[in-house]
Amino acid sequence: MTAEELMRVALLEAEKGRGRTHPNPAVGALVVRGGRIVARGHHQKAGGPHAEVVALRKAGARARGADLYVTLEPCNHTGRTPPCTEAILAAGIERVFFGSTDPNPLVDGYGGRKLSRSRVEVHAGIAGDECDASNEPWFKFITSGLPWVVLKAAITLDGKLPGGIVSGEQSRALVHRWRDQLDAILVGAGTVRADDPRLTVRGVPKGRNPIRVVLGTPPKNARLFKEAGETIVAGGPMETVLRDLARRGLTSVLVEGGSNVHGQFLEAGLWDELRLFIAPKIFGEKELSWAGRAGKRTLELRSVARVGEDVLSIYRRRP
Repeated sequence: MTAEELMRVALLEAEKGRGRTHPNPAVGALVVRGGRIVARGHHQKAGGPHAEVVALRKAGARARGADLYVTLEPCNHTGRTPPCTEAILAAGIERVFFGSTDPNPLVDGYGGRKLSRSRVEVHAGIAGDECDASNEPWFKFITSGLPWVVLKAAITLDGKLPGGIVSGEQSRALVHRWRDQLDAILVGAGTVRADDPRLTVRGVPKGRNPIRVVLGTPPKNARLFKEAGETIVAGGPMETVLRDLARRGLTSVLVEGGSNVHGQFLEAGLWDELRLFIAPKIFGEKELSWAGRAGKRTLELRSVARVGEDVLSIYRRRP
């Protein structure tokens, strides 16, 4: 396998920790000896060993003289765990290949330089674009103090966001996987009053509920207060709410509406990605636009896919 192919295996390993590592990134690592993978590891949760350490422990004596592949630059500082560079040196790793340079000011380049100065051969930027994309939400969080914001809406062909179920079963199953992967889910109090949603993860093996965030004052007897996990009732300017969530260590937020909340995020420019399900239905003039009162804007289309009977379009904000 080439270095890029091995790094893609490490990226698949990193995905096993997706949604569980905040405020840390999702990272995967491999110990490779003679071109053969002898151990794999991923970061499982904050405060636990980093991916490199997990893989090195699994490899044991086989790590001496071997290569280490890791999707993010190894850290060289003491946080809740010791520096990964020390573990790498102690294990006797000969070469380190990493994908993304860590933008955290505590790390940024220091990990790679520490290893190089200690006579470990270091190769940076392996499958770099793919590794960067893997942790794009965390990069924003660590550099801006704001979480990555994903707007999600299920709408009709005429752009309406009616109450009740709009999208098909496969689309709804996909949304539950997103809830499992993102740190928080946000709705307005109006949605809670109208739909009384649970905002939980269902149908995902070993799924975990995201932190629930409600803007405004929801009914005290709402179902979401009875579900496992934490519910935050928030108010104030949108950016202040997002910064408060980031201070709690939440690196990503899934915004599920309704139209007023979506419109506020669009108008303020406080979003990063839009995931829009379009169902083969028409509801007519009386229903609200999913974008609320947001003004004119042009988005950047990233992908289009069919999900059951629906079409899923993914957009980004234009720079």
